Amino acid sequence: MNAAPEWFATPAAPTNSFFGSRFLHKSHVPLFFAVVAVLSLNAGSREVAARDATTFSDHMQQLWSKLRGNQQPAGIAMSNGRIEAQQVLISAKFAGRVADILVEEGQIVDAGAVIARMDTSELDAQLSGAEADVRRSETGVASAEATIAQRGSELTLAHQELDRAFDLSATGSGTRQQLDLRRSQLAVAEATSRSALASRDEAQAALDAARAEVARIRSQLDDAILKAPRRGRVEYKLVQSGEVVAAGAPVATLLDLADVYMTVFLPARTAWRLAFGDEARIILDPAPDYVVPATISFVAAEAQFTPKTVETEDEREKLMFRVKLRIASDLLKQYETRVKTGVRGVGYVRTDPAAPWPSQLVVKLPQ
Repeated sequence: MNAAPEWFATPAAPTNSFFGSRFLHKSHVPLFFAVVAVLSLNAGSREVAARDATTFSDHMQQLWSKLRGNQQPAGIAMSNGRIEAQQVLISAKFAGRVADILVEEGQIVDAGAVIARMDTSELDAQLSGAEADVRRSETGVASAEATIAQRGSELTLAHQELDRAFDLSATGSGTRQQLDLRRSQLAVAEATSRSALASRDEAQAALDAARAEVARIRSQLDDAILKAPRRGRVEYKLVQSGEVVAAGAPVATLLDLADVYMTVFLPARTAWRLAFGDEARIILDPAPDYVVPATISFVAAEAQFTPKTVETEDEREKLMFRVKLRIASDLLKQYETRVKTGVRGVGYVRTDPAAPWPSQLVVKLPQ
């Protein structure tokens, strides 16, 4: 008779180990059932967790296949992108030491808010000197005006004396020498009057220059107070108090929360169908349940990705154009605290303006 297969072989003799004996000792029975119960509970929990995970995974795959798959509804195109905002550099106009930085990263500031102050001790001294020059020039102008008045009186007297000399000469009472003397005195008076007027003009010019210097220094003092040109969020604080910066060096960057958009890249066959102001939709990776409305605000005139030579149709398909999907400023104002740049997502556009938005792309915003 042939030997039985290995898996039908006669069991080995019983041993004293717990799982090695064919029959359990009576004292082991309760422990055996306890172990079986624990294993059953663990197995059940794993089955439930696995089933829930499978259901969630299937749901997400269905959602992404609808929104991110290659099979888009007719007239709808999509592309990956990320949220960006207009960045504003807050820079020092003149070289100097930063006296104080008054903001922190992430802080929202209004237009005109003070971002930083530069050290102005040297400018303050220059301003004091320039203001002293203004006072001195004002005194010079006043003195010149007084001199003009004096020379004017002398000129009037010289005219009167000359008229008398003419009268006396006509009646024979005066001499020709007296007439010549009065004429000479009038010429001197006229010259001194003109000189006084010129001195007054020179003093006035000095006063204007002194006042201009004061205005220049005050303008520099105003420029030493770095202010936010518009409302936004402080992105980076680039220097600390006490640091010395060069002229034009940025001390902080500001994000304009009213100018937020997603940049996407679309092929030529899609980009040429788009028009400025067309509707668009944005779905962000961290919030796939929400659909954000947007409009097309920019389409690049030149391709961003261009092969060295464009000869075949396949190579022409590689041409990609940059497109901006801008979010309305009034909507951004409502969700200002939630606006974050760098967040990735997907932008959707309509290549056919008559094509309706599918149900998955109907606008849905957080409440």
